[in-house]
Amino acid sequence: MLSAKHRLRKKKEIDKVFKNGRSFKEGCLILKTMKNDLAFCRFAFVVSKKVSGKAVVRNRIRRKIREAVRLNWQDCQPGTDNLFIVLPALAKEENLAKAEENVLNLLNLSQAKQNV
Repeated sequence: MLSAKHRLRKKKEIDKVFKNGRSFKEGCLILKTMKNDLAFCRFAFVVSKKVSGKAVVRNRIRRKIREAVRLNWQDCQPGTDNLFIVLPALAKEENLAKAEENVLNLLNLSQAKQNV
């Protein structure tokens, strides 16, 4: 699990990233990212009821994506807030298996675009 300092918790912070963040899309995931004034990056995950009506499925998807981020968060640009938004097609098993690869690609893509 991500440590508390690496999580976006307040709705106000998440809404700010959602409205003002730069978007990147890979497969069934969208990453919105924006700079913050901190020396580390923070993450939030959004899995809506459009993905699945069952909370068990939504939570399983959230856990898989959170674990992929935990294993690869060093690839993220320090000083950013990141919001992962899951699209409904990810509820299918074949897409869920690709989720970790998509997370890694998004983190690398966002870092490359911010350095330009």
